[in-house]
Amino acid sequence: MVATMLLALISFWALLSGPAFSQPMPEHASAKSYGDGWQCDVGYRLNEGICTTITVPENAYATNRTYGAGWACRHGFRETSDAICVEVVIPENGFLDPSGERWHCMRKFRKIGNTCQAIVLPANAYLTNNTYGAAWKCERGYAATGTGCATIAIPENAHLDRSGNRWECDRNFQKSRKRCFLND
Repeated sequence: MVATMLLALISFWALLSGPAFSQPMPEHASAKSYGDGWQCDVGYRLNEGICTTITVPENAYATNRTYGAGWACRHGFRETSDAICVEVVIPENGFLDPSGERWHCMRKFRKIGNTCQAIVLPANAYLTNNTYGAAWKCERGYAATGTGCATIAIPENAHLDRSGNRWECDRNFQKSRKRCFLND
């Protein structure tokens, strides 16, 4: 009796899991490379049991992702709100960044609007990587004076501090306004 019930259960299970109850593979689909079943080919997406064509705009490629638009813009193009891919316009003295969707300015140039403008480097200054504020700093022994670098006047019994942009009194001397005097 138990053997008969077990045999009936196995037969019923085989019937349910057989090809008669599995979903047939639609057109534009392929067997999965792992596990059972199938998936839509690149350029198609599952929609109500069939693989429908994904509309890929010009300058884009199909991604075969099950989320999002199913396509991405080619390198050097960016997606707009109209779901099209437009070329990234790179100004003179600029370059395309690794993402392929943005541009940056070459060294010695700064992004101003949609252009790369040359950085005016004053005498006794060096470039920094700052993307805001001054794009340069004064060399050691010089201080910024708006658009340039002026020599730091070091009074008697003083020296440049570690930063090189200010002076401080030597040991045993005390600062008073613009000079150093001996501690008593």
